[in-house]
Amino acid sequence: MSSEVRPDAAVDAGPGRDGAEDKPSARRSAPVPSCHSAAANTGAGAGAPVVALIGTPNSGKSTLFNALTGARITVGNWPGTTVEVSRGVWSSRTLLDLPGAYSLDPLSPDEELTRDLLLSDPDDRPDLVIVVSDAANLARSLYLASQVREHRQRVIVALTMIDVAHRRGIELDTYALSAAIGCPVVALDPRRREGLAALETAVATSLGEDAPRPRSHDCCADDLARADERFTWVAAAVEAGSLNPGDDRVSFSDRIDKVATAPVLGPLLFLGVMWLVFQVTTTVAAPIQDFFDTLFSGPVTDGALAGFAALGLTGSWIEGLVVSGLIAGVGMLLTFVPLMALMFILLALLEDSGYLARAAVVTDRLMRVIGLPGKAFLPLVVGFGCNVPAISATRILGDGRQRLLTALLVPFTSCTARLTVFVLVSTVFFGPWAGTVVFAMYVASILLIVGTGVLLRRTLWRAMGSEPLVIDLPPYQLPTLRLTAAVTWTRLQGFLRTASGIIVATVCAVWLLQSIPAHGGGFGEVEVEDSVYGVAAQAITPVFQPAGFAQWQTTSALVVGFVAKEAVISSWAQTYALDEPEGDDPGSLGERIMADFTQSSGGHPIPAALAFMVFLLAYTPCVATLAAQVREIGWRWTGFGIALQLAIAWGLAVVVFQVGSLWW
Repeated sequence: MSSEVRPDAAVDAGPGRDGAEDKPSARRSAPVPSCHSAAANTGAGAGAPVVALIGTPNSGKSTLFNALTGARITVGNWPGTTVEVSRGVWSSRTLLDLPGAYSLDPLSPDEELTRDLLLSDPDDRPDLVIVVSDAANLARSLYLASQVREHRQRVIVALTMIDVAHRRGIELDTYALSAAIGCPVVALDPRRREGLAALETAVATSLGEDAPRPRSHDCCADDLARADERFTWVAAAVEAGSLNPGDDRVSFSDRIDKVATAPVLGPLLFLGVMWLVFQVTTTVAAPIQDFFDTLFSGPVTDGALAGFAALGLTGSWIEGLVVSGLIAGVGMLLTFVPLMALMFILLALLEDSGYLARAAVVTDRLMRVIGLPGKAFLPLVVGFGCNVPAISATRILGDGRQRLLTALLVPFTSCTARLTVFVLVSTVFFGPWAGTVVFAMYVASILLIVGTGVLLRRTLWRAMGSEPLVIDLPPYQLPTLRLTAAVTWTRLQGFLRTASGIIVATVCAVWLLQSIPAHGGGFGEVEVEDSVYGVAAQAITPVFQPAGFAQWQTTSALVVGFVAKEAVISSWAQTYALDEPEGDDPGSLGERIMADFTQSSGGHPIPAALAFMVFLLAYTPCVATLAAQVREIGWRWTGFGIALQLAIAWGLAVVVFQVGSLWW
């Protein structure tokens, strides 16, 4: 593609000549030649330009998107983070974050989506493409740019990871690199929001220029010759733009990875880190949870009762809805906000540091046992946060059978919604060992994934082969406060949205069912066990007798958990708030749960509690996850997954209780 390097088009593309000593990895500012189509696309909403971000996984693309738009999307320092198109507004432009791709020759559905969006009808293409390239691995990143520049599109290359390049002794001349590739080059650090103004200037300049014709190729040239030509072009561009290619010394990240990814020490280190995360979470958050529990059950409830008394509404249905429904149900759930915030902070630190990316390497052998590539662990890692995006993340897998199998396994990952229930139950039954018990449930989740995967592999997918793990490991970096806070707040918002949306609706529905008498009586004047809610729960409770938790309060909570797992806690809180015990001391929620488990298990509450947690871990996920599964794998396989999950959950719960009751 021909283009002209014009001195008057120069912009500040990061540190200039005067700042060369501070950032040797990006010594000089680049001019802004044009590399774009002959016909600009104006079909972006109300005429706003459309700018697309593309890049290889781990290039910092999603972090840049977040920095430019202020959108609080989830970003993580591991490959395959972006599997759907995110949209935001940046300076009156529409900014798209396209799925990560190594090239425009797709090997997976997400790469195919990126190719189709870039090479679609000219009227539907983005007005400008920003190719996000890792400055520390420039040759690998520029191959994608070499393909994009062959088409009728404006292109800007954004160099990220310049701090990593600097540590490796790599020095780049952005002037020379820009001239070599025929497109503007901007050096920036999105994690620290450096160089964003330079990118803004480059984009504005490029969008305002006339477009030269793209470089043409011989239509008869075969793909191999075309690939050789691109590699030659990349090598020449890197040579022209490199002042210092860096040294061959073993990097800090490589030295750590000798332990972090070792066959034996790697898994042990990973388990130790995750145990520490859960131990710190449950220990530190416990007193804060107690404070909020006391707040909602004391002053908030008392204030609400006093307010209704002043309005003359004592004993009314609206008092019951607010006090026994919303305050008891949603209030109990909100006591877990400090715990969730702390958990999200710790996980964000691990992600931003680059450590969680090593989980794919550590678990590669386990994945291959069930016929999945190591990168299949990436959707599963996402599933430990939330199953819904994890189902969508299966698109990073190229083989349809691998995507289907992974989508069926994702619901066995212990999402943060289950975490709230695990913490409550483990705190009630195991006291100071709560953190270790919660950690054990996450280990059980991994074992459950592997065991179910082996079962399906040896029955339904016996012919499916495995493939080696190919993955880019990001360098270890010090986490930044801004990114850690943004990721934490994004996830906490999701938890709060659930509590304020679907959980409120569920709480209201449960209260309504608990107020309707099943065998006569007035609305809101019936004991819970005699309500429609209680009678329906009692009808299915005997199914759980072999598992040791055949009390209707828990059975009904599990049914409500089909909507959202957090609703298990709100259902318990509502039921026990309405079903007051005899005497003056109603007891705490934990004491009521302990008493019921002791009674239903015949004096074996510990194995019954473990059986309950195992069932909660394995049984059908929330309705949002089911909807995501239907979208990705269809109704038939989703129904198969539901049946499989219920069968495994019930069978394991029975085994855990029957065996555990022999000792406890």
